[in-house]
Order: sequence, then structure tokens, then C-alpha cells
Amino acid sequence: MANKRNQLKLHHLRPPDGSKRKRIRVGRGESGRRGKTAGRGTKGLKARRQVRPGFEGGQTPLQIRIPQLPGFKPYKREEFTVVNVDSLTAFPAGQTVSLSLLREAGLVRKRGKVKVLGRGEMDRALTVEAHSFSGSARRKIEGAGGSCVTVG
Repeated sequence: MANKRNQLKLHHLRPPDGSKRKRIRVGRGESGRRGKTAGRGTKGLKARRQVRPGFEGGQTPLQIRIPQLPGFKPYKREEFTVVNVDSLTAFPAGQTVSLSLLREAGLVRKRGKVKVLGRGEMDRALTVEAHSFSGSARRKIEGAGGSCVTVG
């Protein structure tokens, strides 16, 4: 059996010396060390109430001094998944390339609008269905004998 003198018990535990300090109680009468103005000096905002975070004594605050980023973000921005003309050459000539075919081929995501852009060359006649076309993509598709169909 263990020696009872060497056992550590909950009531034996104490914080190390110097780690805990007594809280200074301010505003407890004029005769006390921190009475009357209670270490706040005299008058002014800091003597009367809590100063809000970021207040710099009337100086222009940091969040206003720092310049804002250029431009703006539109409230209702239309985001398109893009498909380039050169990736449409994976389909055989004369085929109608619909949105479902583009999704099955893995060229666009499952949902969202699709826009066809004009990078690359078109060498076959295709009927392409998409939500939007760039001017150069429309010229290349129609120049190869195909057509562009804008879907709602």
C-alpha cells in the first residue's frame, strides 16, 4: 500500500507564487489610493465612458485612411462556364451540340450558363446551342458552315 504522506490531493494544489495578483479595486472613495477619478485622469471621453474599438482620438481612423481596392463587384453578376471553339472539334461534322452533350463530354459543369468563346479554329459544320456566344466564336462557327442557337 502507498504511503499516505506522499499522496497528492486536490486540496494540496496551489498556484505558483507570484502567478496570481490581487485585482485593483478602483473608485472606492476619495481617501483610497484609486479614488475619485479612479486613475482615469480628469475629463474627456476616456474618463467618462468606454472608447469604441478603432477610435483614434478624432484622428482619421486606419480603416478610412487605407485606400479601397479599385473597381466594384456587381450585385447580380452572370457567371458563365466557357467552352472554346477548338474544343468543339471533338464532335463529328453535322451534329447538333446541345448543352446536355457538352455536359456528357465533360466540357462544362453540371449547372450554370454556357458561353462559347473563339479560341482556336473551326473546321467542321456544327449546330451549337449555348446561352451566349462571343463575336469571334459566332463568326468562326458560321464561317465553317455551322449555326449558333442561343437558348434561354
